[in-house]
Amino acid sequence: MKNDVPVARTQVQLAISDREDTPLYARIAQAVVDGLRAGRFKAGDALPGSRSLAEQLRVHRNTVVAAYRELEAEGWVFTTPGQGTRISEHLPVHFKAGKPAKTKGFAWEAIPDSWDTAPRGPGMLDLGPGMPDVQNIPVDAIARAFRRALQNRRGHLLSYTDPAGQPRLRGALSQWLSETRGLVQDPERYIVTRGSQHGMDLVARTLFRPGDRVAVEAYGYPPAWQAFRLAGAEPVPFPVDEEGLCVDVLEASKGKFAAIYVTPHHQYPTTVSLSAPRRLQLLAFARKHRIPILEDDYDHEFHYQGMPILPLASDDPTGQVIYFGTLSKVLAPGLRMGFVSAHPDFIAQLARLRRATDRQGDAPMEWAVAEMLEEGEIQRHVRKMRRLYEGRRAFLAERLRVEFGDELKFTLPTGGIGLWIHAPGIDVERWREKSLELGVHFRIARQYAFDGKPHPWVRFGFAAHEESGLEEAVRRLRKAAWNS
Repeated sequence: MKNDVPVARTQVQLAISDREDTPLYARIAQAVVDGLRAGRFKAGDALPGSRSLAEQLRVHRNTVVAAYRELEAEGWVFTTPGQGTRISEHLPVHFKAGKPAKTKGFAWEAIPDSWDTAPRGPGMLDLGPGMPDVQNIPVDAIARAFRRALQNRRGHLLSYTDPAGQPRLRGALSQWLSETRGLVQDPERYIVTRGSQHGMDLVARTLFRPGDRVAVEAYGYPPAWQAFRLAGAEPVPFPVDEEGLCVDVLEASKGKFAAIYVTPHHQYPTTVSLSAPRRLQLLAFARKHRIPILEDDYDHEFHYQGMPILPLASDDPTGQVIYFGTLSKVLAPGLRMGFVSAHPDFIAQLARLRRATDRQGDAPMEWAVAEMLEEGEIQRHVRKMRRLYEGRRAFLAERLRVEFGDELKFTLPTGGIGLWIHAPGIDVERWREKSLELGVHFRIARQYAFDGKPHPWVRFGFAAHEESGLEEAVRRLRKAAWNS
């Protein structure tokens, strides 16, 4: 039997044999060598001081000193006065480090990837549809607010906190979304999540059980479908046209659904808005059958023509709508901050689930974002980026018309950060392949289609690049189309 004792400076375990026929100092020395062979620490790592290790092992310090002398004599360690004992950089020639396992020691069910990973590298122009311009985020303002959060609330914010999110941020979100989206102003109706996808996962695992069916848009967001599947539900597609989800087809299906997932403001990926008659029709259908509507409003702030359409959740007296939002497009995806709004009892249920899995969010960052909302910093940033994105939308549309003429057909969307483009005379699969070779990444309709079949549509995101980058991307796209 062996006793595992933590080594403070190296953060590894020493497994010391209890063989009484071997001196204790020799067993300690052998435990260090065994740890090195197992890969628990490596050449150059610092070992604890002799007094510190002796206290941990509850032995006399001279025993540890003797162990270290034995290790040094064999060439495993070296000691520098005033700097302690370290693993040698020149290990004995007979040493063989532990090798990683080449086989899997257990089985698991493979999870298919729900989304392709955009290629990285110098010169790659990514027209991925969900990318905001991270170069223009208010870095200095975020850093100042984050610093104040740590300095002013150090003890509270660095400890365990509410799994539903910082109360200050829930309050600030509640007020902001009441003013801009017509939602009920009640902090208890919000949970702050690590992006909207995290919220989707929490809601799916709370609502769904194996065998449940979820109505989704036939062109849509595959990561959401995957979250539903992982919770045991089966997504069922319904068509989308120029007015959004075809609610009459949904009604005629006579199916029993555990939820309806929609992107009504700017349908993903086609960018169309759910028409007013269909909005009323969908709400009435959900109320009649007591079905929750999962409303994903992923880019509400970026609407360029007229007033943004208010969410379904703004006209929801019976509490059918579970509303998802994100700050990834407003600030940056890397900050991982989204939210879910619903009845307070449901939010409390999500918080209980979150406590068991993620425990809580990033309290200092949530506090900082709350301060920025209260001071109007985020609202000013939104106005700035809306003007910037509107200009980039017009620029990309104009360059595509100049370079491609009638080969590409599209309507300038009223909002969002992407263009949905019909390319009837182009093999879009081949076009995408050739474009990648020339350093341009974009997604094609097959990647959004529930049936996974090829369709002559593509989606170009325009938010992440300045006009010079968009112009270069179109030039490469033109060249790739010639070679397709």
